[in-house]
Amino acid sequence: MDKKIILAVFALAAVAISALLMIPSTPTDTPDTLPWKITHPSPNSSRVFGITLGESSLDQAEKVFKEKTEVSLFKSTEGKMLVEAFFDELNLNGLKAKFVFTVTIPADEIEGMFKRGLRINNTPSGKRITLAADDLVRVRQLPIYSITYLPTARLEEAIFSKRFGVPAERVRETKSGAVHWLYPQHGLDVTLGDGEKPLLQYVSPKDFELLRAPLLSQGEVLH
Repeated sequence: MDKKIILAVFALAAVAISALLMIPSTPTDTPDTLPWKITHPSPNSSRVFGITLGESSLDQAEKVFKEKTEVSLFKSTEGKMLVEAFFDELNLNGLKAKFVFTVTIPADEIEGMFKRGLRINNTPSGKRITLAADDLVRVRQLPIYSITYLPTARLEEAIFSKRFGVPAERVRETKSGAVHWLYPQHGLDVTLGDGEKPLLQYVSPKDFELLRAPLLSQGEVLH
């Protein structure tokens, strides 16, 4: 996958979150769907929420959560594109949360999806495109690259320390003041803000540096 597209995933996560719609859901109770239940089928892969990043397809995720996603292609004002899938208000083991998935798509293929798009909705940060039916089928067969998990509750820092341990690194964003707890061994970034709800981003450990590098360029490492 083009590295520029991969890096754009994390910069566009906040935009994706604002587009989520409120849809009620039924509980899904299984230990695999706990946010701190991270396993590693191989040294460079991660499995969380019953999904193996880089291997499990969007269709498989829908079967795990027993819900259909809302899928769309987003093109930023800078011209960067990615396909996102939204699960909103899922109830996993009593923990309500929103999810944003990104899908691994080659650059030439995502360009074709953009050209075949059915509708374009303009937003302040770019364009959101409704995909054609055949492209939606294709997207649901492709592997999931990253997961963004947004619990609806304001969880305390102590919960993350207990569940994940001491982070390998903490980085504070210069502009917002948000602090990122980084766990490269899990491919996990826990973002915490003063009084704000946390945000957790998961990638395969082999891709973690692509997540970390933009943070370092926009913030400072805390000691």
